Amino acid sequence: YDVFLLDEPTNDLDLDGLARLEEFVTGLRAGTVLVSHDREFLTRTVSRVVELDLAQQQVNTYGGGYAAYLEERERARRHAREEYEEYADTRASLEARAHTQRSWMEKGVKNARRKATDNDKIGRKFRTESTEKQAAKAKQTQRMIERLEVVEEPRKEWELRMEIAAAPRAGAVVATLRGAEVRRGDFRFGPVDLQIDWADRVAVTGPNGSGKSTLLAALLGRLPLDAGHAALGPGVVVGEVDQARGAFLGDEPLAEAFRTAVPEMSPADVRTLLAKFGLKAAHVLRPASTLSPGERTRAALALLQGRGVNLLVLDEPTNHLDLPAIEQLESALATYRGTLLLVTHDRRMLEAVDTGRRIEVEAGRITERVR
Repeated sequence: YDVFLLDEPTNDLDLDGLARLEEFVTGLRAGTVLVSHDREFLTRTVSRVVELDLAQQQVNTYGGGYAAYLEERERARRHAREEYEEYADTRASLEARAHTQRSWMEKGVKNARRKATDNDKIGRKFRTESTEKQAAKAKQTQRMIERLEVVEEPRKEWELRMEIAAAPRAGAVVATLRGAEVRRGDFRFGPVDLQIDWADRVAVTGPNGSGKSTLLAALLGRLPLDAGHAALGPGVVVGEVDQARGAFLGDEPLAEAFRTAVPEMSPADVRTLLAKFGLKAAHVLRPASTLSPGERTRAALALLQGRGVNLLVLDEPTNHLDLPAIEQLESALATYRGTLLLVTHDRRMLEAVDTGRRIEVEAGRITERVR
């Protein structure tokens, strides 16, 4: 081919798949255009970045790789803000000077009128000349204002400020598996013994098809076991991004689907919360099924903020999320005080999110290491 167009090619790939994809992309000699929010993948593969800046309504091109793009973008934004502030300060100073000059001019006119019958010709001449000078200065200052090259104020970017509401603490033991086994055709999961305690922060990794989703489903009691035992502790309130995405696949409007999940929230509060996640009026009245995968993920994250959870289960949460949302999710996870189960192949997220335990799943078996 003469050109390769790859749109979110890292979604759903495991670490081995990512390594193969990176080797493939870096070995291409044809023109290649990548659309991706995988920061590590971009760092390893791209030599130029084209940014669609929605806030400024601009398309910007940056030379160099992804890391260079981040630095250059930060410099460009800082320079744009400084340039605007210098322009705004200069204009404000000139406008203040013009206002003062006009005031003096008007004061001189009033004095001239009040003393028009004065026989002091020298005084009248001085006042007239003084008023004319102030008028000339005011016009000169106005011309300086008009000649200023206008610098538009950089638009403020939309910011997602996410929090994950915590439900009251569950018991000391959140979830357990004892001799758990699942058999599906040729696939065998287990036997697995695992205990998740209160406030554990666990990262789950492994190849696609190794049994990560089976592990989560077994822990949460959603999957019948062929052998062994599974239990959730008392008071456990589960919040899942993967499950919540599925709540927004029907034909009812997004706002109604959201209220079904959190009936205690008023319609106005629902709209306000969804707006914080970039889902405005045009989104909330649409059938939930017409939302893009990224928009459904944002709605799922809003759901986590709208209702308290104490066991947070995130299964590939960065799929379809843009970079600001990913970074805000990482920030929210840093302040979340409940129990966390995180399944992800996003290498930057694995580095950014503090997890005290790492469970690796391979061919239906688990191994654990404490970080």
